Amino acid sequence: MSEQHRKAGRARLEKLTPDQRRAVASAGAQARWAKADPDRANLPRAEFGDDKRPLKIGDIEIPCYVLDDERRVLTVSGMQRAMNMAQGGSMVRGMNRFELFTARERIKPFVINELADRIRSPIIFITPTGGRAYGYEAETLVELCEAVLSARAAGVLQKQQLAIAQQCELIMRGLARVGIVALVDEATGFQEVRKRDALHKILEAYISPDLLPWAQRFPNSFYEEMFRLHGWAYDPESVKRPGVVGKFTNQFIYEQLPSGVIDELRQKNPKDDLGRRRARHHQFLTEDVGHPHLQKQITKTVTLMQASDNWSMFKRLFARVFPRKGDQTDLLTDL
Repeated sequence: MSEQHRKAGRARLEKLTPDQRRAVASAGAQARWAKADPDRANLPRAEFGDDKRPLKIGDIEIPCYVLDDERRVLTVSGMQRAMNMAQGGSMVRGMNRFELFTARERIKPFVINELADRIRSPIIFITPTGGRAYGYEAETLVELCEAVLSARAAGVLQKQQLAIAQQCELIMRGLARVGIVALVDEATGFQEVRKRDALHKILEAYISPDLLPWAQRFPNSFYEEMFRLHGWAYDPESVKRPGVVGKFTNQFIYEQLPSGVIDELRQKNPKDDLGRRRARHHQFLTEDVGHPHLQKQITKTVTLMQASDNWSMFKRLFARVFPRKGDQTDLLTDL
């Protein structure tokens, strides 16, 4: 490489942020490692997690990662420390330490075949820093602890194995209230990505990429009942309505769709300088998911209006039927 190219490369790097420079360096290192170690290219990679953000269970810390196929893994060495097992080389007499431990006569009867198979085949993966690591899916720790505690309850453990059982009890107590997968997601930061992915899937299901032709989605009864409950004169031939009707429509209909949908509709269908929108919100909803949910919400709302004597009564009934939720992703499967 010429001096001119080196200078140009340094100049480009100087314009990058520290995070961007680290990403470039990591990519370069991974490319060099892959060239030197062809098998590395076929190994799963950890996309989330690092040694500075371990899984914490009380005073116990275990390095954890989320792989590119979304498997949550705990490192073998971290699990060994957590269970108070002997450290050192990962293989003894051709067996990894967990395989050797579970193959012992006193423990083996309490280890189901599926767990034994997983223990015999730890996951080899590439860490975010480019190193090789060995791990097990997070649930393996729970199942292994359960096996050890069952052996202790049966009174078959040797004295030196009781310390391991004590650690297993501490681990299980620490996990009693929170699932192991949720803990790994929190420790690695993957939970935020899951939220973004969930929102993306919701918007993809509800928001149409194209503006659909106008069709009457709100029946006259929706406005007729709203006017009745407010004591307003209703003229079915007139399209003029009090400005607050739009607010009510958003509050009782569109805001009851999954979280994020109304914000996306407002972004795709903004108001102009005169406060008007170029289309109706429902023209941006998908035919297969968005519109059926919209119609279901309208029908339920009209029914509650018809059952009410006044607007206050309607709001009380509505709040009872549609309590505020922090997350409405379950509505995707309730159309």
